[in-house]
Amino acid sequence: MKRELRVPFLIVNPKAYIYGEESLELAKVCDQLAEEYDIDIIFTGQHVDLKQIAQETKNLIVTTQHMDGLVPGRGMGFILPDALKAAGVDGVILNHAEHPLSMCDLDKTIKRANELDMITIVCSDSVEQTRAVAELGPDVMICEPTSLIGTGSTSDDAYIEATNEAVKSVNPDIKIIQAAGVSTGDDVYRVVVGGAHGSGGTSGILNAPSRKGKIEEMLQALVKAKKVI
Repeated sequence: MKRELRVPFLIVNPKAYIYGEESLELAKVCDQLAEEYDIDIIFTGQHVDLKQIAQETKNLIVTTQHMDGLVPGRGMGFILPDALKAAGVDGVILNHAEHPLSMCDLDKTIKRANELDMITIVCSDSVEQTRAVAELGPDVMICEPTSLIGTGSTSDDAYIEATNEAVKSVNPDIKIIQAAGVSTGDDVYRVVVGGAHGSGGTSGILNAPSRKGKIEEMLQALVKAKKVI
């Protein structure tokens, strides 16, 4: 059975900026805060770190930043979903702007994740792409213009409204993350009140004077938003 993902939720996505002990340390901070605030946190990490993160945390949705759609057998150099599942990984992010997939590969990998009860979190860029990806039936979608990733500039209200509607028009059960350029609690509050189910970030968290303080700021914004959504 897939892990239940409660809304609103936060995603902490360090990409390839940190790894090893530094990644584990941040995961433990997130684990503590997820329990303290009673809010689900999706935490991504490098593949080699995920087993230890899963073993040493209890509240996180531990998520791989990519995997491939293969089954056990041939597949030299590819990332086997079954191995990730066995390591305690709960979900997968697919089709990020930094690791795009063809629609064929995306469809195949989503189906493999579903076979293993892994949460599928799929990225999209334009409104048209968002609608097409939603047809594949992921559990969660990250809607973000590629041009805004890492810039500190958030998506405008028109984009947020249009992509939210594109997802809902195809499948209202798909949860939506709006996170492009998000770097403050105010950003998180705005996108969640605007219709997203979750938010989070990378550089806004990793470059903060206090990573724990920044995550707390975002969690507090989610607590505030939860009262009005």
